[in-house]
Amino acid sequence: MQRKITTSLFAIAAATALTAPAAAQDAKAAPLADLVSKVQIPYESFKLDNGLTVLVHTDRKAPVVAVSIWYGVGSKNEPKGKTGFAHLFEHLMFNGTENVPGDFFAPLQQVGATDLNGTTWFDRTNYFQTVPTAALDMVLMMESDRMGHLLGAVTQKVLDNQRAVVQNEKRQGDNNPYGMVEYEQLENLYPSGHPYHHSTIGSMADLDSASLDDVKGWFRDNYGPNNSILVLAGDIDAASAKAKVAKWFGDIKPGPAVKPVSAPVPTLPAPLAKTIKDQVATTRIYRMWAVPGLDNPDYLPLDLGASVLGGLASSRLDDALVRQQKLAVSVSAEAEIFAQASQFVVKADVTPGQDPAKVAAALDAEIAKFIKEGPSADELQRAATTATANEIRGLERTGGFNGKAPTLAEGLLYNGDPAHYRTELERIAAMKPADVQAAMAKWLKRPAFSLTVEPGERIEGGEGRGGFYTDSATGMRPAFYADPALPMKGAPASTVGAADRSKLPAVGELAPLDFPAIQRATLKNGIPVYFAKRSEVPTVSVRVSFDAGYAADPKSALGTQSLLLSLMNEGTEKLDSSALARERERLGAQISLSATSDLTSFQVDALSLNLAPSLGLLADVVRRPALSPTELERVRTQQLTAISAEMKNPQALAARVLVPTLYGSHPYAFPSSGLGDPAAVKAMSRDDLKAFHARWFRPDTAKIFVVGDTSLDAVVKMLDDSFGNWPSNRMARPVKDFSAAVPVQKARVILVNRPGSPQSFIMAGKVIDAKGTDDNLALGTANDILGGNFLGRINMNLREAKGWTYGAYNGVTEPLDKVRFQVIAPVQTDKTGDAIAEIKREIDEFDTTKGVTPEELDWSTKGSARELPGAFESGAAVLEGVAKIVNYQRPDDFYETLSARYGKMTAAEADKAFRSKINTDGMVWVVIGDAAKVKPQLEKLGLPVEEMAAPE
Repeated sequence: MQRKITTSLFAIAAATALTAPAAAQDAKAAPLADLVSKVQIPYESFKLDNGLTVLVHTDRKAPVVAVSIWYGVGSKNEPKGKTGFAHLFEHLMFNGTENVPGDFFAPLQQVGATDLNGTTWFDRTNYFQTVPTAALDMVLMMESDRMGHLLGAVTQKVLDNQRAVVQNEKRQGDNNPYGMVEYEQLENLYPSGHPYHHSTIGSMADLDSASLDDVKGWFRDNYGPNNSILVLAGDIDAASAKAKVAKWFGDIKPGPAVKPVSAPVPTLPAPLAKTIKDQVATTRIYRMWAVPGLDNPDYLPLDLGASVLGGLASSRLDDALVRQQKLAVSVSAEAEIFAQASQFVVKADVTPGQDPAKVAAALDAEIAKFIKEGPSADELQRAATTATANEIRGLERTGGFNGKAPTLAEGLLYNGDPAHYRTELERIAAMKPADVQAAMAKWLKRPAFSLTVEPGERIEGGEGRGGFYTDSATGMRPAFYADPALPMKGAPASTVGAADRSKLPAVGELAPLDFPAIQRATLKNGIPVYFAKRSEVPTVSVRVSFDAGYAADPKSALGTQSLLLSLMNEGTEKLDSSALARERERLGAQISLSATSDLTSFQVDALSLNLAPSLGLLADVVRRPALSPTELERVRTQQLTAISAEMKNPQALAARVLVPTLYGSHPYAFPSSGLGDPAAVKAMSRDDLKAFHARWFRPDTAKIFVVGDTSLDAVVKMLDDSFGNWPSNRMARPVKDFSAAVPVQKARVILVNRPGSPQSFIMAGKVIDAKGTDDNLALGTANDILGGNFLGRINMNLREAKGWTYGAYNGVTEPLDKVRFQVIAPVQTDKTGDAIAEIKREIDEFDTTKGVTPEELDWSTKGSARELPGAFESGAAVLEGVAKIVNYQRPDDFYETLSARYGKMTAAEADKAFRSKINTDGMVWVVIGDAAKVKPQLEKLGLPVEEMAAPE
């Protein structure tokens, strides 16, 4: 688990008292010490007699509870011959228990669980879901059952199936560009036998050799309550939690004590360099060091140092190598922090045409300069402020990957204190540039591992990588242990008798969704404003959306908008690229520029009391971009490199082939990334981009959406100052022409040869007779059941029954005009033809003889209805919901009426919606894979096969 060090919760907005300055540059940030004093995640804790530690945080903003359980076991605990076991068990623990047979996703889906996942990393395994409060007993019964009543359900068949799924997950990762880098990083930085030497995914040989007795023994040794932390956060209090947890977990026997792992931070005896080849767009240069983890205080200045060196948009490496010298198209520096060790990783993607040796020398020079000088006070302040704002946004959620529940769990698991985030914040507030410089000098003056990845054919794949090797780790044990007595703040919860596990607990009465009211206003120049109030955290998101999107790109100049947006993000009339980045960082604001098929959006995510200057900055980006000729050439090179990278990525390449094929001359006939055509991107001039900006980004094509901790009156005043004085455009309003007919397709396979691919990537689709603005609720439910959900037929067949894939899905896109039905399935190479045959069979049967069953309708509609309160837990989700209501011309209570509509839906309605729109006639199947191995399989399908070489 990569643990990002962040700097706070309710920080800047709670401690800053800003008026609305005339310009964003006038903004002043509050001292970090003042900000830290405002940060609190209140919790209560108790411990069961069997050793299970429980943390409870009450947050009543929504009728949901985040359930997050963390086991102190990860891949670092795996002995020789058992690499990949921790991750394999994560899969096995989703596949049913003695009292809850079958896939765990089924009952969780039916009660409307959101933020549902399980993950494994070096130091831990976790499972989490956010569920309606009324379903809490059911989820606690399920979690306790897989902790205490799992092994009777782990059969040889289940083991074999999930082993195959994991191996396809490994192949899927290996198949991506730079897919070998993690193996190189770990195997070269850490000696053989070191706990961090092997990847969490493990080796194929170890996975193949895992016996049923092996995996059961692994479970008994590591998954006891005394090696676990349970966090409940949300609509729950400590008294209720204590009773429920004691009931469901109290009778589980403790397991053996998990032995501490020795994982000293190794130092390479001398600089180490290696060059490998891969299917990549440009050469990438890495510099890597093994550095301390959370058990050493140096992790924090190293993390902040990485942010200044190559994490911030205004970082040293961005300014020097990308903006000034133009030697690299992208750079980054990151401290990948784990419990007992970390990796400090710096990388640069070489600008095509530049000498990699020159780039490497410049990279090394900047690293050396930073090690010598350290950060300035302003750089350190901006790094801390940026992290602060990110923490505020992340902690709006109760659970998930980075909400309050995982924050408390991580603190206890890794540092023995759920409130460890407080310690980090206080240290950050007191951090000096000299502290960062000292840590960088101490750890980065040691020999580095230099890895270069060049374009070319791979010599070695990942099948034989990820193993333990044979040497024994040496060195002292780290001084890192959680204090087992620390959580005992209250009286321990007494053990109770065994709970009734004969059936899942009934789900109580579910609270309905209370979607915020949408308030409306109009700016002085006529731009409509849509506002919804959310006050849980002191942030405000403002999206200025234009009726443009990638469909507005001229057919002869696909990629125009992507190039324009990239250029607009590189400076305004008053601020150059680096200065613009620095202003965002000082304000703790994020400004994002994006497009969909139909809309182009400029969004600022701001801290509440920094809203006025943040809006001023956004207005400068939207209305007054510099469109610098110098920056144009730089972002043009970046976009061309990104297009080249798409040609090397199986999924992106499949989309570039399929989508334009399906849409023909329709405005949606563009590569779905929007990056466009390389020849057109090379030819675009500044005048072309300036003309596009003037034509499409204007008050009469704009809508503004606002969600957050402010009021409509207050934000309208600010918006009038920043956007309300924008004069109307005298040109006629542009209109996109959607009248072009979509070509009639012949069912066929398009095979794109990608030699050496360990998997085949299948993407199939067809344009259907529907628009995104239609009432597609029943069609969506049918697609959910066919394969739009983990429990869908296609995924359950190809993954859970056959083990051919890590995941296979289908769905219907949601543009405003013509939508397409699409299937995605990365599968093992030797099952490519069989997988297409199975997908086609599933669709054909769904379309004719095997429609929606009552059981499928029940789990899909109930899950879709019950997940609504959790789905709109965050302000970002509410903003997206408000925008869809307006842009798709839906009633304001659209989401609040969905539950009743799902409840009334029949299987016949879902069947009719699907069968009237979708069948396999005219479906185009794109396969990215090794043609020599795949073509003979495809020729047996009875479909024409068109071959094409992978683009260079």
